[in-house]
Amino acid sequence: MNTSERMITMEVLRYRPEQDETPFFQQFLVPFTDDMSVLQGLQYIKDELEGSLSFRWSCRMAICGSCGMMINGVPKLACHTFLRDTYPNTLRVEALAHFPIERDLVIVMDDFMAKLESIRPYIIADTPRALSEGEYLQTPAQLDLYEQFSSCINCLLCYAACPQYGLNSKFIGPGAMALVHRYNLDSRDSGSAQRMPLVHAEEGVFNCTAVGYCSQVCPKKVDPANAVNINKTESAKDYFLRFVTPKGAGK
Repeated sequence: MNTSERMITMEVLRYRPEQDETPFFQQFLVPFTDDMSVLQGLQYIKDELEGSLSFRWSCRMAICGSCGMMINGVPKLACHTFLRDTYPNTLRVEALAHFPIERDLVIVMDDFMAKLESIRPYIIADTPRALSEGEYLQTPAQLDLYEQFSSCINCLLCYAACPQYGLNSKFIGPGAMALVHRYNLDSRDSGSAQRMPLVHAEEGVFNCTAVGYCSQVCPKKVDPANAVNINKTESAKDYFLRFVTPKGAGK
């Protein structure tokens, strides 16, 4: 072993549906250096100790969002969390909370993907635009309105942190709502009328109990709690304006 290496115990949640009735923890002794991430520790386990271990990963740079896991009980990106921060204590790694487990640390993402599709996460133009007309122009000030919310990488850490989603999976959730806000604020987009029914719905923004943990765990500082709160205001405003706006106005 390299003289700069130390050993840390990693306690990893295992679940193989073809043979395990329930999830269980398995411990591994992993050599590490100060620059090793939790993801690298898992890769060492898979390469050297237990080849059947399953987990998602891709970029290793906190960009793709694939390696979201519960690390010592906190939703984090495994590639952005270091083994040195837990040493000499045992490090526990589990699948993200509030989602069904497909295998080991791999969760079933179907519910989130359906929510993501439902919000229409793309620019909906008011009128078709030919390529010959050139690109849609936008000022720096217009970009500033939504840029923060465009940083979402769909890592699902906010869903694992959201107690309301844990109680009621029908809740649209913080990540999807942040993306609703991102597109509704975009000067090039005209699709807010198609998205707002999801905001107003029974399982929309007012299901949020304003804990704010979703924003604390977001690795990209998107602040989904703020997006939810702003849309609560917008939803309430839309509701009350129906009673003060003259019938037929705006038509």
